[in-house]
Amino acid sequence: MESFLRSSHDALKSFSRESPGFHVVLGNEACDLDSMVSAVSFAYFLSKTLEPGKVAVPVLNIPRAEFPLRSDNAFLLKECSLPQNLLVFRDEINLRALHKAKQLTLTLVDHNVLPSGDAALEEAVVEVIDHHLLERKPSPTCLVTVETVGSCATLVTERIAQRAPEVLDQQVAQLLYGTIVLDCVNMAPEAGKVTPKDSKYASLLETRFPNLPPRGALFQSLQNAKFDVSGLTTEQMLLKDMKATSSGDLNLAVSVVYMTLEAFLQRRGLQQELCEFCHKHKYNLLVAMTISFSENNEPFRQLAVYSSSTLYREEMSQALDKAQNPSLELSPMSSPYSDVKAYIQGNTLASRKKVLPIIKDFLKYWEKRTAPSGNLDDFGYLEGVCCPGMEQGGQYHSRQCTEDSGMEDDSNVPPTPMNSLVEGCPLDDGLPRISEEAITEKFSKMASQEDPEEETTGGL
Repeated sequence: MESFLRSSHDALKSFSRESPGFHVVLGNEACDLDSMVSAVSFAYFLSKTLEPGKVAVPVLNIPRAEFPLRSDNAFLLKECSLPQNLLVFRDEINLRALHKAKQLTLTLVDHNVLPSGDAALEEAVVEVIDHHLLERKPSPTCLVTVETVGSCATLVTERIAQRAPEVLDQQVAQLLYGTIVLDCVNMAPEAGKVTPKDSKYASLLETRFPNLPPRGALFQSLQNAKFDVSGLTTEQMLLKDMKATSSGDLNLAVSVVYMTLEAFLQRRGLQQELCEFCHKHKYNLLVAMTISFSENNEPFRQLAVYSSSTLYREEMSQALDKAQNPSLELSPMSSPYSDVKAYIQGNTLASRKKVLPIIKDFLKYWEKRTAPSGNLDDFGYLEGVCCPGMEQGGQYHSRQCTEDSGMEDDSNVPPTPMNSLVEGCPLDDGLPRISEEAITEKFSKMASQEDPEEETTGGL
């Protein structure tokens, strides 16, 4: 495995127009253990089975600088004696340039659709292996294997065992085995993650490689590494296991946080840190899903919805609360912040994999509902001060606030609610603010229009 990683890494370094082409195996943007191991293991399998000349390259879909936050990933690599420096990260390879040069073939693992920012790469996708809800449209040029097992690594193990069992060695087996055991919570039925196929291939690996670490000990070591958030900032905790999705101008992050919600909400300066996180990464909404485990490995889940916009926060909370497929069985719990809605999640089997489709359905509904005006929300993105004690400063986190306050021509700016008329946004130093005269002029223009709904909103 190490020699394979080194050769694929070196092949990218020596890239030229005459290169034979690259078959990239790309994991998802969370780059959790399942995503990393599925990419590395499947690329290794391809390196043994591809036609000569094609170079298989596993790509971790995060910047290298974020990898230290994936403590369980780093732990398993170390246990398997695989150096991190041989891995290829998303900021170290230009997939668009490869595609433009007609030298890119793409396999997706642990996700089945590319995010909107990678839409230009779609025609390079030839295969998908995933265990999430199928969102991909059928295509004769793309082989799709999607099955809702506990771990994508199970499906990768199945493919290797059926097509090229000789590829499985101690090192590859330990990567796959550790991932399946962690994803399936030590294969415990009460956790609701393991399926018969997961058990089948975990047992196959145990039988073929009797020197694998004991299941319970391996799970506990990986679990401890995954839940180790000591020393992390709030931003790092949110980035550690985060997936993002969007619709129109509504950008949303869903982060798994490895502690109780009570402990998370008690972090010093949390409200301002949430504000700054959303502002920096341009999110209107943040859903934090906390998870902890009892001594019997039974999960305890809580959920928080954060936004400085009352409208966004309430609409997202209602969508999660009213969801039936599955029902999350949410019970409100107290929150120290008005812009954070907090819940106990009674349905402990509903992981992010099952919650994300609810959120994506909400985004589709939201886009459809707001499509006639071409604007997500005339007022919500400026509603409410997001940090305590900032009434004078008017600190907001949304992308619209940043962009709109610097517009030279404000003739298309929707009227701002009076409770949001502030002097400026400290996060947007140097940007001009909307003047009182401009606001007055805006109201005058609206009053003179026969049909206010026909007013151009400027696509805010």
